[in-house]
Amino acid sequence: MIILMSSRAMNVSDKGNKNSVSHFILMGFPSSPQIQLLYFGVFSATYTLTLMGNTAIACAVWADRRLHTPMYIFLGNFSLLEICYVTTTVPNMLANFLSTTKSISFVSCFAQFYFFFSFGCDEGFYLCIMAFDRYLAICRPLHYPRIMTRQLCTGLVTFGWSGGLILFITPVFLISHLPYCGPNVINHFVCDPVPLMMLSCSEDSITQFIYSTFNVIFMLGTCLFVLSSYALVILAVLRMPSAASKRKAFSTCASHLAVVSLFYGSIMVMYVSPGSKHPVEVQKIITLFYSVITPLCNPLIYSLRNKEMQAALRKVFGNEIPLIKQI
Repeated sequence: MIILMSSRAMNVSDKGNKNSVSHFILMGFPSSPQIQLLYFGVFSATYTLTLMGNTAIACAVWADRRLHTPMYIFLGNFSLLEICYVTTTVPNMLANFLSTTKSISFVSCFAQFYFFFSFGCDEGFYLCIMAFDRYLAICRPLHYPRIMTRQLCTGLVTFGWSGGLILFITPVFLISHLPYCGPNVINHFVCDPVPLMMLSCSEDSITQFIYSTFNVIFMLGTCLFVLSSYALVILAVLRMPSAASKRKAFSTCASHLAVVSLFYGSIMVMYVSPGSKHPVEVQKIITLFYSVITPLCNPLIYSLRNKEMQAALRKVFGNEIPLIKQI
């Protein structure tokens, strides 16, 4: 009887303390103030270059009518999505390098969680869309104009932006409604769902199972779709009689597959199994790779070996583009 009453009292106390956490502390990369300033400089430069590279591609696609084709329209939207994706985390991380409190409000934390992972989910959808587009263009060239109509292209662009925003409502809702009574320190530079679930007062196995299942279905599903599409593309390319056509098709596919490898390789290590015991520092490095480094590399991967994109960049920004001139 006493144990039962004690258990009820604890439940009441937990419910009363459910909203006791009003903010979280993002530890980021603990170090001396001098090292924090160094981090600030490095990541500020990285963020600026990421914005410049992706903005350049989006502007080139918008300004050059020769690039008003589905492949480049998808690429331009993917670049805009990369800007949104990296902006959900890096500005706050830069502010924390200069901050002594390193705090983020409860609402802001889950807003960051929602938009960061929603845009990441959208990137997966866009990689599928671009793979589907290449499959149609190379494997079904005669039917491509009839299938990839303006209406379908517009629908795919809309789905690419909205899919993740819709899907991630459920995980964010479930995790944000877990009881948080303290502590409120997140040993990370972003409001990641795994440490957030670990901070909850109660271990909700149902929420963890739903979140893990969601990740497995999304990541494996989109990854298999992309790999299957490019496998069919490569088989079709190998049957092409023209060596020039083979080189052009392989060049396009190689850049897409490089981005796919960067995106899925790091994310699957982290989120297919959120219960896996990765060391905290390893988690930070992996998250840093796909949230900061990958968006920086993507404009280079897509533009360096693409003559049409290089020509469009020269047209929009002038002939003096040092990085392109060196190639």
